[in-house]
Amino acid sequence: MQDKLTIEEQQTLLRLAREAMTCRVKGEALPPLDVSSLTERLRADGASFVTLTIRGNLRGCIGALEAYQPLAEDVREHAISAALEDPRFPPVSESDLGAIQIEISRLTRPHPLEYKDAADLLSKLKPHVDGVILRDGIRRATFLPQVWEKIPQPGEFMDNLCYKMGANYDLWRKKHLEALTYQVEEFHE
Repeated sequence: MQDKLTIEEQQTLLRLAREAMTCRVKGEALPPLDVSSLTERLRADGASFVTLTIRGNLRGCIGALEAYQPLAEDVREHAISAALEDPRFPPVSESDLGAIQIEISRLTRPHPLEYKDAADLLSKLKPHVDGVILRDGIRRATFLPQVWEKIPQPGEFMDNLCYKMGANYDLWRKKHLEALTYQVEEFHE
C-alpha cells in the first residue's frame, strides 16, 4: 500500500473504533462523527476490516472488501458489527470490553488474479502479502493477509478458504473459481 496512514491517523481510527464499540455495547447512542477534525485520507472512501481479539484469540471480525463510505465511518461501523454481529460469537458484553484488543486492516482495491489451473493459482499467490477473495457464483469468502500466519501453506490456505465459503475444501483444485487479491495496512492497539 503506497498511501500509508500516519501514526496519528491510525491512532484516530483506533480511538474511533474503541469509542463506537464501547458505546453500542453499553447501549448508548453513537456520537456524531466530527468530519471537520479528520484528515483527507480519513474522510475519503475506504474499505476496512476490524478484528477483535481477547488474549490473542479471535472474538470478532467484520469488514468490507470495497470502499463505499468514508474510512473513518467504515471503521466505526465495522467495530460495532465485529462486537455485536459476528455470527460466530455471542455479542461482546460490557465485562469483555477491557480485555478486547482492536486491530484495523485498511484494504487496497481487490484485483482479479488470472490463472490457468490450481498449480498456477498457487504460484501466483504471495503468502503474508495477499489477502484472497474466492467467488463461486453467489458464494464468496476472504482471508486477510494476516491469516497466512496461522495457515502458511498455500494449498492449505486455499482449502480453508473454500471451506469458509461453504464449499468442499478442494473445490479450488477441481473448478476454476474467481480469485481476487488485495493488500492491507494493518495496525492495532
